[in-house]
Amino acid sequence: MASKIYNIDDEKEVTPILVRDAIEECFFKAHCLDSGIKQDDKEVGRDYCNEIVKKGFNETSGDYYNPTKESIMKVLEYLSEFSKNFRDPEIVKKHFNEILTLVNKLK
Repeated sequence: MASKIYNIDDEKEVTPILVRDAIEECFFKAHCLDSGIKQDDKEVGRDYCNEIVKKGFNETSGDYYNPTKESIMKVLEYLSEFSKNFRDPEIVKKHFNEILTLVNKLK
């Protein structure tokens, strides 16, 4: 039975764009939904989280619109360090490992 990691079916082909989108979804859930964001503020929260992911690509010299396995790994490291300022390190590690499962499926 297929499982989904941040809306990505890990039984199907996984692309760098799908992994990038999964990172954004993960970040949104961890930093906005889990912190009790109000329904009216969800779009603002999603935009905020997407901008942080874009900044991660920029800071690590990656291309947000054309990510590679290598650039995704750099962004994961960047976002993990960023997240440790706000979240329990064990939670950060859990999310990192979930995304890593998808990264490991990339060619």
